[in-house]
Amino acid sequence: MTRTVQCVVLKVEAEGLDRPPHPGELGERIYANVSREGWQQWLERLTIIINENGLTTADPQSMEMIEKHMLGFFFDEGDFGQLPAEFRPAAGGKK
Repeated sequence: MTRTVQCVVLKVEAEGLDRPPHPGELGERIYANVSREGWQQWLERLTIIINENGLTTADPQSMEMIEKHMLGFFFDEGDFGQLPAEFRPAAGGKK
């Protein structure tokens, strides 16, 4: 049986993740409130955030910034999670 969640990204009930996608309390919170599709939308945003800000998942300070963006993107907490102001999609790319 497929697990469903009321997705905070899509604002509808949708298929949930198989396991927490991130360690700790934040990962558990995402697992409980974000669908597979919502998580995929985050991964697309994360790629932009990493590239635009020169972040790396190997750096603890970068991970702190990424977690702030996660809180903003998923839960509207804080001032992060939006596309960087200077971001311009490539011609023919997603907005």
